[in-house]
Amino acid sequence: MLLKIKNKDTLIIDDFRFRCCVGRNGVKKNKREGDGCTPKGTFKIGSIYWRRDRVSKLNCKLKSKVITKNMGWCNDKDSKLYNKQISLDNKINSEKLFRKDHKYNYFIEILYNREKIIKNKGSAIFLHLTKNYKPTAGCIAVKQKDFIIICKLINNNSKILIS
Repeated sequence: MLLKIKNKDTLIIDDFRFRCCVGRNGVKKNKREGDGCTPKGTFKIGSIYWRRDRVSKLNCKLKSKVITKNMGWCNDKDSKLYNKQISLDNKINSEKLFRKDHKYNYFIEILYNREKIIKNKGSAIFLHLTKNYKPTAGCIAVKQKDFIIICKLINNNSKILIS
């Protein structure tokens, strides 16, 4: 199953079309940490993460992980843990996954810069939720109702094409 991002505002899977939003500075081949761009290319997708205190586990063929209060994603360019899920630590810069807003009630990891991690190439690229389609920091975001449908369509072999 291939998910395609088209025109920076449409996610297509087979005959399904979903409105989406991407990074505030568009799509870019040579992404850098903090540039506000969504990486261009074709990427595998990873696990689905979800907040047990807010939403129900989805019927999805992806590996599922419950988000806990101490979970983060390392965006510290000087850390050996760069672009990995971590336990929060005040000494390491990271993005908190247990957020006050709704954006990470559900999210799917996009396996960008994950096999041979290159520091400063970008981290924490997810398909997550939005309520207003405002541009992201580099992720792709959809409404929760669309996210639920997308989860029913994809599996562990699915890829996302961002162009």
